[in-house]
Amino acid sequence: MTYTILITNRDLDVIGDPLSRWTDLDITLRFNEPDSGSLTIPADGVSAAQLAPGNRVVVVRNPVPAIGFPGDVVTAGPMEVPGEQSWSAESDPGAGTMKIAWASDLARVVGEVVYPDPLNELSEQTSVRRKFVEGPAETTMYQIVRESVGASALPYRRIPRLTLAAPAGIGTPVTTGFRMTPLGDALRSVASAGGGLGFRTRQVGTEIRFEVYQPRDLTAHVRFSRGLGNLLSYHYTPGAPTATVAIVGDGSGEGANRAWFHGVGSGAPAWGRYVTVVDRRDTADEREIWAAAEEALAAGAESAQLRATTIDTPTQRYGVHYGLGDRVSYELNTGVVLADIVREVTISATPDGGELVTATAGTASASTDPDYVRLLHQLITRLRRLEAV
Repeated sequence: MTYTILITNRDLDVIGDPLSRWTDLDITLRFNEPDSGSLTIPADGVSAAQLAPGNRVVVVRNPVPAIGFPGDVVTAGPMEVPGEQSWSAESDPGAGTMKIAWASDLARVVGEVVYPDPLNELSEQTSVRRKFVEGPAETTMYQIVRESVGASALPYRRIPRLTLAAPAGIGTPVTTGFRMTPLGDALRSVASAGGGLGFRTRQVGTEIRFEVYQPRDLTAHVRFSRGLGNLLSYHYTPGAPTATVAIVGDGSGEGANRAWFHGVGSGAPAWGRYVTVVDRRDTADEREIWAAAEEALAAGAESAQLRATTIDTPTQRYGVHYGLGDRVSYELNTGVVLADIVREVTISATPDGGELVTATAGTASASTDPDYVRLLHQLITRLRRLEAV
């Protein structure tokens, strides 16, 4: 595979020539998270104009030079480290090396928050929460993006060149609401409640296109195993549920007048009662209450946490036979076959050595974050709900 690396400004205008002297390229593509990438290049292989604040990196695979913006754009987005320089008189007679790191344009989307009144200035907010009632998940996600960073957003919140893909009619109805919630958290919440949808940004021509899509169930067609030579490693941990019963308190009253809802998960008959209490005093809408119960039960359900790293083969390749968010099969050495979601894809390339593509599976509950990070995230979420009262 060949790659062309371009630098653009915020408006997607190409600046200077393609970066032709890079030596290493590493890209990590993530499901419902911003991608990241880095490249190493001689310090004199990139200009000061290309490293200006706000510029973007665009990585194109299999370029066709005859087209203005050729090939497939693998990833594109703003620089986060615009030129980390290294040089040593002992080992480098040249100008030294430079490392450039970037995130995909999705980072700019998820970096915003959901205003209760998205069309009003922050000092003129009148609503407690931005509510979405019984709308298709895809429609809700597009609406959140449109009014937060898209064409309907306040001018200074808009992302230049951002467009929305045409609706595909996917996702189940959701009822939800947000107040100063990070956009990424809001989108992931709706995507999960709406049937496990995926979302991403892609550069298409001179547009940054936000897309919602439906991952596929490919468990019958895509399999990774030691015998097939496409499974590099795995770590599998079965676990008992942490919650089989969810008790949710709503915002209809205080003390003895407060309403409580009792939800029982499918694991209760086998595992017994493991109770979790959810505080939703920010809403009295029963649809949101039951959605909160289902979310808590799903988070605490019996787990089969799998981390598997795979490698592309000629007959089973990322982008051809499977993609991010797709559900595929993994055969353990014991003969057990599990199904899980492709969470990450990593591409490592050199100009002369070709590329190595690996995929990583993992359930959402199999987070690599330390426990204190996950607890802090839960605490922040609870505080936001309390602030809405």
